[in-house]
Amino acid sequence: MDFRLNEEQQMLQDTVARLVRGEYSFEKRLEFSETELGFSADFWQQLSELGLTAVPFSEELGGFGGGGVEVQSVMTELGRGLCLEPYLQSVILGGGLIGQAGNDKQKETWLAGIASGELKAAVGLQEPQSFYDLNDVETRADKNGGGDKEGYVLNGRKAVVIGGHCADLIIVSARTSGGSREANGISLFALSPDTAGVERRVYPTIDGSKGCDITLTDVQVGADALLGDEGQAATVIEYQTGRAIAALCAEAVGVMEVANDLTLDYLKQRKQFGVPIGRFQVLQHRMVDMMSELEQARSMAILAASVADQEQSDERRRILAAAKNVIGRSGQFISENGIQSHGGIGMTWEYNFAHYAKRLIMINHQLGDDDVHLERYAALLQAS
Repeated sequence: MDFRLNEEQQMLQDTVARLVRGEYSFEKRLEFSETELGFSADFWQQLSELGLTAVPFSEELGGFGGGGVEVQSVMTELGRGLCLEPYLQSVILGGGLIGQAGNDKQKETWLAGIASGELKAAVGLQEPQSFYDLNDVETRADKNGGGDKEGYVLNGRKAVVIGGHCADLIIVSARTSGGSREANGISLFALSPDTAGVERRVYPTIDGSKGCDITLTDVQVGADALLGDEGQAATVIEYQTGRAIAALCAEAVGVMEVANDLTLDYLKQRKQFGVPIGRFQVLQHRMVDMMSELEQARSMAILAASVADQEQSDERRRILAAAKNVIGRSGQFISENGIQSHGGIGMTWEYNFAHYAKRLIMINHQLGDDDVHLERYAALLQAS
């Protein structure tokens, strides 16, 4: 099988690579993370002006019509720069949920804005008690009123909503029927963060980005806020989080590439007993193991990208679970061994390797860690 990028895909990747290299130095990233926005508004605008926020959307929306491979090209380069912008949350996951579940009016209202970068979306699917189980939803959406005033009242809490602090649109899951862990009965709602009763508590995450907990207290929304059929959102959420997992795997590969390059450069420059420490055999073996983990992760990211936009099936579920497990383990291995190779400097805030290591740990815990996906993979094998 030929895994080489075609001419258009290579041009796309080169465009993102040049943009990241030219505009996103490590020193600038530290400055961006300390601002109230938490990322660069100028860089986000450049992403939109180059059409990169429109990559996965149809040409009718002004998009590129790209699939998993095109998204992989973008995410890998954003990973190399440790970019803080909410591309995954807004473009991949938020746009994907609206694109699959939304009606024509909702798509026309929101997707064009997301594709152009003018509208930023955030997604709240996880709750404090859910522990990676996105069917564990205690947030309630009760019907309110009737006739022209029919709508819903939302009450509950969403945890670790990345990018929620600056979002123009928040998509949340809420239960309209069924028990707290049942797949049936989950619905999706899109609401403005300025809606009465929406409270956001913002905090920094370990990798330098910003997250927030969202509390919904008697939040009233109209029937037009409902995405898709009432109570049938679980399949949509599962499919779109699969696309997001493939994108995370691609980002992780970019992060690992730079982490390995930084470690190798350090081994060449740092001297002990008058020679570079890279000449010590034990460190050479460690570097080989780190490169082996990277290549294994790269292969799984390519495989995940190839199935990201396929129809849902157990085979797709198995591949995505396997990819996320391998990416999580490889990321942790590279982080830990890179820090060991650097010594104390590998943990300092002022040195860039520490931030790459933290991002890899964060990726492992987003949308299920390696242990969770190993259990899912094993369960799918038994079911087959």
